[in-house]
Amino acid sequence: MIRNVALIVLYDKNKKILLQHRAEDAERLPGYWGFFGGGIEAGETPDQAVRRETREELNYELKNPKLVMTHEYVHEDRKGVQYIFMEEYDKNKKLTLGEGQGMEWYHLSELDGLKIISFDLEALKYIEGKY
Repeated sequence: MIRNVALIVLYDKNKKILLQHRAEDAERLPGYWGFFGGGIEAGETPDQAVRRETREELNYELKNPKLVMTHEYVHEDRKGVQYIFMEEYDKNKKLTLGEGQGMEWYHLSELDGLKIISFDLEALKYIEGKY
């Protein structure tokens, strides 16, 4: 199955990134920590998808998400392209968790021991100097 996805890395002025703690009963990657975002629907651009997913999952309107990397992935029976966007979080706006069991702000140095998919870790190391 081909499934292209659009993901957002929100970061704050202290260079912390926001990660989602996926539900234990999630269809994919239960209990893992990862990026907010999801599948790109038919007729939707990656930019439109990341904006929609961020509204659905965080009740947050992105201003100007910047595409920082793309990556072809294969995971179990799925493959596709991940479009990873970044944007600085506007602290004047509230975040409301709409999916998953939690969310938390982390410095990259605090990720050891988190259950996180290897590509997400690689992506974070790649984009570390870009914010």
